[in-house]
Amino acid sequence: MTWTKALRDFELFLRSERGQSAHTRRAYLSDVRQLEKFAGGESTPRKTTTRLIRAWLVELQRSCGPATRARKLAGVRSFYRFLVREGEVSLDPSAGLPLPKTPERLPRPLSVDDCDVLVKAEPPAATALAALRNRALADMLYGTGIRVGELVALDVRDVDLRAAEVRVLGKGDKERIVPLPRLSCDALAEWIEARKRPGILGEPLFVSLRPRKEEKPRRLGARDARRILKQRAITAGIRDRVHPHRMRHSYATHLLDMGADLREIQELLGHASLSTTQKYTEVSAERLRQVYDLAHPRAAEPKRGKPRTGRGRK
Repeated sequence: MTWTKALRDFELFLRSERGQSAHTRRAYLSDVRQLEKFAGGESTPRKTTTRLIRAWLVELQRSCGPATRARKLAGVRSFYRFLVREGEVSLDPSAGLPLPKTPERLPRPLSVDDCDVLVKAEPPAATALAALRNRALADMLYGTGIRVGELVALDVRDVDLRAAEVRVLGKGDKERIVPLPRLSCDALAEWIEARKRPGILGEPLFVSLRPRKEEKPRRLGARDARRILKQRAITAGIRDRVHPHRMRHSYATHLLDMGADLREIQELLGHASLSTTQKYTEVSAERLRQVYDLAHPRAAEPKRGKPRTGRGRK
């Protein structure tokens, strides 16, 4: 079996049997293609050895962090498990290779004030219509906490402004209903109404406003959403790195801070496991410790006999 046929069959398996999202399929196929390129032109999936995969992982250390290498190895493992199941190879050369150790990192949410300023920011836009679209996009990211891939996949029919909710297709093609805050509803209503005037009647909710020869407008991609959010962060004066997934972290953390139940947050985020959602409890606890250290006069011991100034350690 050639790499081309194996990848084609693997992609079909991921889509039809595993129900993987387009983003996951692209990532796994890209990982296997990188391994193919490293193996050389005369190689085939059957000729690939454990030693070759280990050498590939060593090579990746020059350009990829542990988390990225772990994800790439996971993609290759999934590929060879599929080939073993199909009888194309007898042994999985990736089996037994340990995943690179990844440091545990807590999500880094923005503050409530930063999220508010980010949504309300008004960077220079090409048109008033683009400004309405970008405002609605930013408001949706923070107001619903959905993934950027879920956001750009939305169609107009997925939004129910009367019921104040949006139907989201998440990982594994699992649907869920996410409530829309009033401000998000207002921003979406303005955008949906305004886009009718120039005749933008296609299904995608967020579309490119650049003129095209085709009748149907182009759906915005995840890269477009990241660019729009970055521009708003610059206008808002937020120096820290801002991206769509950080808005998702902020959404979950702020809900937890305001007393939302962890199970409810799990449903809203579309997490398959509660353990994935529990990391936000650690974020909230860490934030409380930081506030305590900065504010409480007994948070830190005085250093070298100097009188306490009322400020805690940083």
